[in-house]
Amino acid sequence: MLRLRFAPSPTGYLHVGNARTALFNWLMARGSGGTFIVRVEDTDAERSTAESEQSILDDLRWLGLTWDEGPDAGGPHVPYRQSERLDLYRAHATRLLAEGRAYRCFCSPEQLELDRQSALTAGQPVRYVGRCRQIGPADAEHRVASGERAAIRFRVPESRDVLFEDAVRGTVRFSTDVIGDLVIQRSDGTPAYNFAVVIDDAKMAVTHVIRGEDHISNTPRQLLLYEAFGYTPPRFAHLSMVLGPDHTKLSKRHGATSVAEFRAKGYLPEALANYLALVGWSPSGGGRHGGGATREQTAQDHDTELMSLAEMAKRFSIRDVSLSAGVFDEEKLAWVNRHYLREADPARIADLAVDVWNRTGVPMNPDADGRSYLASVMPIATGSVDRLDQFPTRLAFLFEFDPEQALEDPQVSAEMSTAGAMAVARAFAAAAANGPRLDRDRFRALVNEVKGGTGQKGKALFHPIRLLLTARADGPELDLAVPALDRGAELPASAGVPPILGCRERAALFLRVLDARASGSA
Repeated sequence: MLRLRFAPSPTGYLHVGNARTALFNWLMARGSGGTFIVRVEDTDAERSTAESEQSILDDLRWLGLTWDEGPDAGGPHVPYRQSERLDLYRAHATRLLAEGRAYRCFCSPEQLELDRQSALTAGQPVRYVGRCRQIGPADAEHRVASGERAAIRFRVPESRDVLFEDAVRGTVRFSTDVIGDLVIQRSDGTPAYNFAVVIDDAKMAVTHVIRGEDHISNTPRQLLLYEAFGYTPPRFAHLSMVLGPDHTKLSKRHGATSVAEFRAKGYLPEALANYLALVGWSPSGGGRHGGGATREQTAQDHDTELMSLAEMAKRFSIRDVSLSAGVFDEEKLAWVNRHYLREADPARIADLAVDVWNRTGVPMNPDADGRSYLASVMPIATGSVDRLDQFPTRLAFLFEFDPEQALEDPQVSAEMSTAGAMAVARAFAAAAANGPRLDRDRFRALVNEVKGGTGQKGKALFHPIRLLLTARADGPELDLAVPALDRGAELPASAGVPPILGCRERAALFLRVLDARASGSA
């Protein structure tokens, strides 16, 4: 059975590039009926925080990436935090020392920096010069006992090639002559990354490791450690980088880069997960030739590009992952998100939109009636927004009505001062005042009545009505907006939704303001 893991360092937010790595591991595990593990690599005590760990785990769950084993799920290989596995690493380091495969290194950071600068000046590979390699074990132990601090280095065999078969890139070869003896335990007793990850992956029986291409140079070092311990290494697959639209490494200058930021902007988890999968993977099998689906290709292949996590897991193959860098384009993500907004249950979108309204200064705490109403108005916006954070603007006409402000616009004022527009406004206001609240059919009938009485039609008929009822020059279709306004006007205060002025009240108020302005200018 396949066993895959995602091993984040809790030193910040979950970057979308790392989220894609987690996703590919999850897809391969779930698609094969295997196990997905989350392991927290928190040995960097100065930078690791519990808050960051929780944030990363929350973002993974939000994306739908559940795990079988992990720090909060337990499992047969506990603990799943490196900071709780230090005794295991120290025991392995002691074993290598005893076997002569490792040695104490007393070089100071200052000395190592001088060596590094010397190599750079000479145009040589930066590697440890081996200064402490010949110190005998007894001498080294005596110096440590006397209070000297020492790291532990692994003896890298000289003049050897290390080969491995990368599931994405094919055969990769490194010479040990450019590697140098690597630190496996720092002088403070904490393990180095390449050391701890080998022990953890071996002890947790990880069979496949999918990670970023920045780890390729770590792989030969890790393979030498697997060999030294007699452990079977996993199969490696190294993903190309995630780039911004300008084909440079995705960073803050491109805007949002973390899952938390995209979440806050109003992207749905299924949209972000679906899009991330397509950044470097082609379910049609063409992944080796490109860095992700273009917007046009995605549109043409709607049925195969827009997929649930379960469907992606069924179709995922590491063979279809691209060799080329994946380009993250938020415009393409927005296109995918629009699809999922349209397809989502309006009640779910309404619940999410409530949080957005509250964050943007429109307080609401809807009860069942209020939530039912909000769910009914979601379709007004879902066809014309990219993200949840755009809902308050698109639906602002429900809670905001200010004829005074609207008429400050010279174009609006001029239009509503014409005889035709005034006739439409007065006829509509009169008809609405004496009738029931408007649904779509009653609204259409009323418009036809106003049309017959005023002789206005087309834009000359509908635009004055839009201004009269929304105090805005544009917005959603009136067939949708008008019924929403009058349903909202009937909500009790206990519904927990800001008060909504109905159509008859809006029409009367707009006319009063219009008449007052006309009287004032006369």
